[in-house]
Amino acid sequence: MSKKLKDLRQRQHALKTEATALLDAADKDGRDLTEVEEKRFGEIEAELKALETQIAAEERSAERRRSIEAIAAAPYRATAVLNEPNPATTGGFRNVADFARAVRAACEPGGRVDPRLVRATPQPGIQAAPANFHEGGGSAGEGFELPVQYRDEIWEIVINQDDLVADVDLEPTNARQVDWTADETTPWGASGVQAYFRAEGGSQMVASKLSTKGRQLPLHELYCFVLATEELLEDAPRLNSRLSAKSAQAISWKIADKVIYGSGAGEPLGWFNSPALVSVAKESGQSADTIVAQNVLKMYSRLLVAPGDRPYWLANRDTVPQLSAITIGDKPVWLPPNGLIDAPGGFLLGYPVKWSEHCKTLGDKGDLQLISPKGYYAARRTTGVQFASSMHLYFDYNIQAFRWTFRFGGQPHLSAPVSPANGSNAKSHFVTLDERA
Repeated sequence: MSKKLKDLRQRQHALKTEATALLDAADKDGRDLTEVEEKRFGEIEAELKALETQIAAEERSAERRRSIEAIAAAPYRATAVLNEPNPATTGGFRNVADFARAVRAACEPGGRVDPRLVRATPQPGIQAAPANFHEGGGSAGEGFELPVQYRDEIWEIVINQDDLVADVDLEPTNARQVDWTADETTPWGASGVQAYFRAEGGSQMVASKLSTKGRQLPLHELYCFVLATEELLEDAPRLNSRLSAKSAQAISWKIADKVIYGSGAGEPLGWFNSPALVSVAKESGQSADTIVAQNVLKMYSRLLVAPGDRPYWLANRDTVPQLSAITIGDKPVWLPPNGLIDAPGGFLLGYPVKWSEHCKTLGDKGDLQLISPKGYYAARRTTGVQFASSMHLYFDYNIQAFRWTFRFGGQPHLSAPVSPANGSNAKSHFVTLDERA
C-alpha cells in the first residue's frame, strides 16, 4: 500500500470516529446535535465524500501498477496468461463445477476440506474473530461462499412487510418520553361530559366535566448491530448498501411485531398483550384448527372503530382454506377480488383482509385479528434512524462494524374494552379469536 493511500485511509478512519463520537454524545444526553456540532458533522460528511473519490483513484492506480508488474515478471506464455483464472476472484477454482466438487467432498462424512475453501490458519497469538459476523470464506462455520467471479449479484429473501406502523396513530417527537391525557368516557356512560334535557325555566343545570387520566409513553431504543469483514465488502460491492436495506427491514419488522405483541417492559406495549384486547371464544363443540361463520360474525360485532379509521383484518395465510369455505346460506363470507381467480386479499364482511407473517398459525390465538389501527398510539424520534460505522472496535480483526439505532414507543389508546350503551359484550379497537385446539 502506498503512503498516500495509507494516509487517506487513516484520515477517513479518524473522521468516521469523530462523527460517531458526535452522534453518541447527543444520544447519551437525549438531544439533537447542537448548531456547532451540526456544522462540524456537515464538514465531516463533505470531507469523507471527497476522500472516497481520492481513495478510489489511488486504489485504481495501485491495481494498475500491480497488473503491470505481474505481466513484466511473468514468463512469456501469452495464451496461458490470458486463460489463467485470477485466484483473487476465483478462490483458485477453475470454474463453478470445480468449486462444487470441492464443497461436496468437504461435506461428506469424514471428507477432506480443500485448502482453497478455507482461510489460512490464524497466526499464533491472534484471537478468533468475534461471533455473529459475516466473512468471505466459510460462512461462520456453516458453509462456503461462492467466489466472487462466479456470482453476479447478492441474492436475498425480500419480505413484503406489513405497513402496519404507517396505519397506527403515529406522532413524531424530540423527547424520549411523551406525556398526554386520555379520556375513555362514552356519551352513554355515567362519567365524563353529559348532556341533559330540562323544562323551560326549570331546575338548575347539572354540571359535568371531562374525565381525564395522565399517561406516559417512553420511547425505547431499538438497534441493529452488524459486523462484516472488509474482504467480504470488497468482494461484494453491493453488500454495503444491502446491509442498510436489510437492517431497515429488520427494524421495521421488529417494530411492527412489538406493536402487536410487545410486553411493555423495555419495549412498546402491543395490543395483543394489553388489557384492551377483546378475545372471542370458540363455538361450543368447534373442531380444532377451524374458523366458522360465527367466529367472524362475533369478532365483527365486538369491533370499536376509531374516529375516521379504516379497519381491516390481519390473517395468517394458513387461514385461507378455512376462510374460503365459510358461507352463510349460499353466500360466501370471504370474497377475494374477482372471485378465486384473483385471490387472495379481498374482503371479509366488508373489511379488507391483509395477510401477515406476524399472525399466528391456524388454530392459535391470533391467527385472525380484526383491528382499527388508529386505536394504537405510537411516537417516534424525529431524528429517525441513526447510523454509524467504524473499524475501531474490531480493528485487529479487520472487521467493519455497522450500527443503526432508533427510538420508538407505543400502546393502545384504550386501557380496557369499552362497555356498550346496550348489551353486555364490550368492544375494542383490537379483536382476536381464542385458540381452537
